[in-house]
Amino acid sequence: MNPADLIARYYAAFNAKDWDGMLACVSDNLSHDVNEGGRHGGKGKFAAFIAHMDECYDETLTDIVIMVSASGTRAGAEFIVNGIYRETDDGLPEACDQAYCLPAGAFFEIRDDEITRVTTYYNLQEWIRQVS
Repeated sequence: MNPADLIARYYAAFNAKDWDGMLACVSDNLSHDVNEGGRHGGKGKFAAFIAHMDECYDETLTDIVIMVSASGTRAGAEFIVNGIYRETDDGLPEACDQAYCLPAGAFFEIRDDEITRVTTYYNLQEWIRQVS
């Protein structure tokens, strides 16, 4: 599969809230780097992360731009996160359905038509400002 198509399918599943579809795009041995957090390993931990995020946030990504290395083994994406903060997340401001709109990006490693690493970045301080 074309790496750009794989990343597009991953984000289409995200926007459709098709968590199984997202998980179908990633390796069982996925490395997931959380913004300003640690690295988590495995599809199971990623599924738990997705479930937690779905509980706390309602997000849609727009203006997605996907870039792929010449080798096809690495990719990046830039997008806008349009969200509603629904449920208070640990260590963050109290949630009361605040809207936010935030630029973000992600980096990927790809092997055998699967995403093997996802690293996501956004400005946490700007997000806090918008929901406070």
